[in-house]
Amino acid sequence: MRRAMLTTIGIPLSFATSADAFRCELVSRWRRQGERAQILQFVQPSLIGLIDGTISTLAPIFAAAFLAGSHAALMVGLAASLGAAISMGLSEALSDDGELSGRGSSAVRGALTGIATFVGGTFHALPFLISDTQTALKVAYVVVAMELITIAWVRRRFLQVPLHRSLIQVTLGGCVVAALGAVMGHA
Repeated sequence: MRRAMLTTIGIPLSFATSADAFRCELVSRWRRQGERAQILQFVQPSLIGLIDGTISTLAPIFAAAFLAGSHAALMVGLAASLGAAISMGLSEALSDDGELSGRGSSAVRGALTGIATFVGGTFHALPFLISDTQTALKVAYVVVAMELITIAWVRRRFLQVPLHRSLIQVTLGGCVVAALGAVMGHA
C-alpha cells in the first residue's frame, strides 16, 4: 500500500525507498552506539548545523527585510539557508573521515549537519510569507527566540551545559548577528 501511495503522490519509488533506507540506517546506528558515541556522531553534528543555520542567517534575513520587505527576506532566507546547508554539510563531511577521531561516518555527519543547518536557517525565514513586513518581523523574533531556547535545551540535555549559561551564550550570539542585520538593513 505504501508503494502505491508514494508513486500516486509523485514521489519516485527509488527516492522514497532510499530515503527510508537512510532513515532506518541512522536509527539503527543510533541504537548501537553508547551515549558518548551518540553525542560525537549524531548530536554534535546536528547541533553545529542548528546553531550555524539559526545564527548565520539572521543578518541577511533581517537586512533584506528592512531594505526590501517580506518577499525579499523570504527569498534571501531560503537562499542563505540552502547555501549554508550545503557549505556546512560538505565542511563536516570533508573535514574528518571519522577514523582518527572516532566520530563515525563522514557522510552521516555531513548529512545531519546540512539538514540541521537548513532547518535552523529556514524556520525564521518562513514568517516572511506574511506580506506585512512589520508583522513578519514580530513573528520572526518569536521564532528566533524559540530556536535559541531549543538550542540551549539541546546543549543542556546532551552536553550538560547549564541552561542559564547556554541561554545567555546563544542569545548573545543571536543578538549580535541580528543587530548586524538591522544595522546593515538601515544603511
